[in-house]
Amino acid sequence: MAFRRISFPFPLLGLLSLFLATALIHPLAAAAATTTTGIRLGIVRKPSPDVPVFREAPAFRNGDGCGSLAADQIHVAMTLDANYLRGTMAAVLSILQHSTCPENVMFHFLCSRLEPEIHSSIKSTFPYLNFKVYRFDANRVRGKISKSIRQALDQPLNYARIYLADIIPIDVKRVIYLDSDIIMVDDINKLWGVDLEDKVLAAPEYCHANFTRYFTDSFWSDPELAGTFQGREPCYFNTGVMVVDVDKWRQGSYTQKVEGWMVVQKQKRLYHLGSLPPFLLVLAGNIKAIDHRWNQHGLGGDNLEGKCRSLHPGPISLLHWSGKGKPWLRLDSRKPCTVDHLWAPYDLYRSSKHTFEE
Repeated sequence: MAFRRISFPFPLLGLLSLFLATALIHPLAAAAATTTTGIRLGIVRKPSPDVPVFREAPAFRNGDGCGSLAADQIHVAMTLDANYLRGTMAAVLSILQHSTCPENVMFHFLCSRLEPEIHSSIKSTFPYLNFKVYRFDANRVRGKISKSIRQALDQPLNYARIYLADIIPIDVKRVIYLDSDIIMVDDINKLWGVDLEDKVLAAPEYCHANFTRYFTDSFWSDPELAGTFQGREPCYFNTGVMVVDVDKWRQGSYTQKVEGWMVVQKQKRLYHLGSLPPFLLVLAGNIKAIDHRWNQHGLGGDNLEGKCRSLHPGPISLLHWSGKGKPWLRLDSRKPCTVDHLWAPYDLYRSSKHTFEE
C-alpha cells in the first residue's frame, strides 16, 4: 500500500524509504483517510535533562462512521520509560496516523514513577491524545526477577504487562498491549476486532521456531517440568503484541499463574529470557493465533549483538524492533539497518537529523 499523505511539520520520506514502505506493505493494510487539523510548528520546551524534546504531532480526526460511545473505544496499553520514550512517541504517532478512528483510541501508559515531565511531554506532543498514566509498583516483582541475557530485560517495568488487569480500570474488558519499539502501518481497529473465541489472549504464533531453546536443558530433563506442556502443542509467541481479554485474565488468575513460574525460576534455572518464558509456560499452545502480519518482529536483531535483520516475507501491518538494536540508537550512531529507515519518518525527536527530504 502507499502511506496516506499527511501534512507533517517535518520532512517526509525520501524516495528510497517511500519505495521500501510502498513495496512492503500489503494492499489490504490500507486504512481509510483521516483529516489532519490544527498543526502548529512550535517546539516543545525541554522540561528536564532526562526527557527528550519532541515536535508537536499533527491532530488526527475520526473518519465517517466512527462511533462516539465508550463502547467504541480501542484500549491500548504501553509502558513509559525515559530510555524508550522516543520509541513510544513514534509508536503512538504511527497508530494515530493509520487509524480510521484515531479519536477513539485510548492509551493506558504504565510507568515506574509518575514523572510530571514525561506526562507533560506526552501532552505537549499530542495535545488531543486520550490517555491515562498509571504507576506500576516495582515492589510487585521485587525478589521475583531473575537475571537474564540482557540487562534491559531485567527492568521491573518489563514485567508490568503481567499486571495489566490489576492496573487498568475494571470497566476495560479488552486491551491491546504493545511494546514501545513498534510501528503500526495498518488500522489498529482491525487488530482490536480479532475474535478471541474462548481464549484469554491473541497473538501471532510461530510454530516453526525451535520452542525448546526458550528453556534450559535442566527444564527439559525434568519430567515434571517438561510435562507442563502435556496436552498442548506449544508454539512461540512474542509478548510485545497481544490482544488480551482482561475479564478472562482476571477470572483465570493468570497473573498469579505467571508469577508462580517466576518463583520457580528463582529456585531452578528454567530459562534465560526475561518476562517471555513464564508467559509461554502458562499460555503457549492455548492462545488465539492471529496473522503474522501483526508482528513483524526481530528487527532489532538478537539479544546479544543486535545485528541487522531483513524483513520476513509476506504482508505487514506492524513492524517490531524486538532485540537489542533499537532504530533511534542505530540512526543516531549513523549505522542504521535498512529497516530503520521505515521507523525514521515517525520520529518526533526534536534533534532528529535523519529524516529524508522529498
